[in-house]
Amino acid sequence: MTLRLATRKSPLALVQARYVQQRLMLMGLESELVLVDTTGDRDADVELATIAGQGVFTVEIQRSLLHAEADVAVHSAKDLPSTTPEGLALVSVLERLDSADVLVGRSLAGLGPGATVATGSPRRRALLLERRPDLQVVALRGNMAKRFAAAGQNGVDAIVAARAALVRLGEEGLEAERLDPTWFVPQVGQGALALEARADDDVTREALLALNDESALREVLAERAFLSELGAGCSIPAGANAVTHGETLTLRGVMIAPDGTQSVRAELTSGDPLQLGADLARLLRDDMGGRALLGWDA
Repeated sequence: MTLRLATRKSPLALVQARYVQQRLMLMGLESELVLVDTTGDRDADVELATIAGQGVFTVEIQRSLLHAEADVAVHSAKDLPSTTPEGLALVSVLERLDSADVLVGRSLAGLGPGATVATGSPRRRALLLERRPDLQVVALRGNMAKRFAAAGQNGVDAIVAARAALVRLGEEGLEAERLDPTWFVPQVGQGALALEARADDDVTREALLALNDESALREVLAERAFLSELGAGCSIPAGANAVTHGETLTLRGVMIAPDGTQSVRAELTSGDPLQLGADLARLLRDDMGGRALLGWDA
């Protein structure tokens, strides 16, 4: 059979989809790409803080599966909303790359007082301001090449990006500093590729299971359970990062005020990824004051 892989058209998305094609080819399976326009790519001038958490990079791709225009959806796991649409199943997560964020342009210590850093992520903005409240943090959109090019241009001293994006694009040399995920907690799913298929397509699901990395899947499930329990997309400054230790997972999470002035952090360990994610979200939100610092009790 020839599997139809639905993907965004961005250079990074195409690199990721072609990697999946290569993995399938090693299994003796043919595939072809189905290029999909997404709302997030079309509305490139709208700040991510305004549209994030709405599945703007995934909805049209998922719809192509539901309409049988494609067989597999290839996603950056961090783009996925916390719930999977009825009729679809998250089947596989490929081996995960480093989930950390990086600075491109200058390191944190190399940024002078009042330096300008660009990012479209409320989480990254808040975490930067927590450590360096003097920084000027401005919005950033566009494909990865455009973002990389912004560092050093038009008064922007540095930009923040996912380290996995640099690795996949062969641009590791642009990294000025890897931001330690123990304090700069990554976005849910960052560094992972997720494959969806129709829930009733047993043949495709069986094929995709051969690509699954069980540790990566469990990490992503824990992080997504965290986000689902919060009932929030990435428009709210929160992050979670799971690390596998044998049969157990340690999940670290943060909720942080948009201006970085207050935050709550914790970590829990468990063998049940779904329970772990939900428990950590409730701990931060309900027991440690997360609701109040984000203004949810107003």
